[in-house]
Amino acid sequence: MSERPVSGIRTVACIGAGVIGGGWAAYFLARGLRVRAWDPAPDAGDRLRRTIDAAWPALTELGLAPGADPHALELFPTAAEAVAGADFVQESAPEDLTLKRALLAELAAAAGPDVVVASSTSGFPMSDMATEAADPGRLVVGHPFNPPYLIPLVEVVGGNATEPWASARAAEFYRHIGKSVIEMDRELPGFIANRLQEAIWREALHMVAEGEATPEEIDRSITDGPGLRWPVHGPCLTFHLAGGEGGMAHMLDHFGPSLKAPWTRLDAPELTSALRDDMVAGAQVSAGGRPMAELVAERDRAVIAVRRAVEAARAAGAAGGDRG
Repeated sequence: MSERPVSGIRTVACIGAGVIGGGWAAYFLARGLRVRAWDPAPDAGDRLRRTIDAAWPALTELGLAPGADPHALELFPTAAEAVAGADFVQESAPEDLTLKRALLAELAAAAGPDVVVASSTSGFPMSDMATEAADPGRLVVGHPFNPPYLIPLVEVVGGNATEPWASARAAEFYRHIGKSVIEMDRELPGFIANRLQEAIWREALHMVAEGEATPEEIDRSITDGPGLRWPVHGPCLTFHLAGGEGGMAHMLDHFGPSLKAPWTRLDAPELTSALRDDMVAGAQVSAGGRPMAELVAERDRAVIAVRRAVEAARAAGAAGGDRG
């Protein structure tokens, strides 16, 4: 167990330099950290440099940490060498379970005894990936959302052999460098965000396959519909507001029967009293004790701000295209 504060993590090993690994490298550099990288591709160095250069303007606009340097990066010929001098390891290899198992075993063996090794896997549980590691206690999932340099979410969850301190240290480190962290208390294939995203994606494919909607209609149904509310209020708090003064309880009591309507190919769970109570209590936690009027005003301000920002970005893009 490491007793060093996470502020002492100054060097991160990025294992894998593709879209996710490169995005992580750019983000770590922007937070003033040094990056030791490895990727087996012969053009990995050039590709990583392009990724960092492309991300740096956005990172600069978001705000760089003191000492941030896009060139504080070193490539190594082997994964073990890259990890040997690191205080934290972020693995972002392709989604191949056999590959992940062998690579994570190698990384755990090469990393220092108090160094956490986090995997960017999109859906594999760590219990399935850590089976070949001699010391799986420091292996955790640290799942980002693409692109990691721009989207703040990281889902952290350990496997059945992960030491609790390792999961806690990974979560603390990610928060320290500015990430929004969900610490999951149990393994779930695909974690939380990908399962929700996948549900929408699969229903979208069904609708296109059946001729019920076009891809353009599906995209606009989100960007000009519920997607405008989600940056400030997620789906649960959004439905809490849909219940008016009665909140989530009224929404579930009034619209609960529609769960049996054929609005999606997904089977709905039974709306038991226990589930209803959990949703009501959860909505109250999300609301933070704020009255409904305050939540509505917050939502309205945010939707206006998002709409104006999107319209400005689209106008700027169109103007740039005209000039080109």
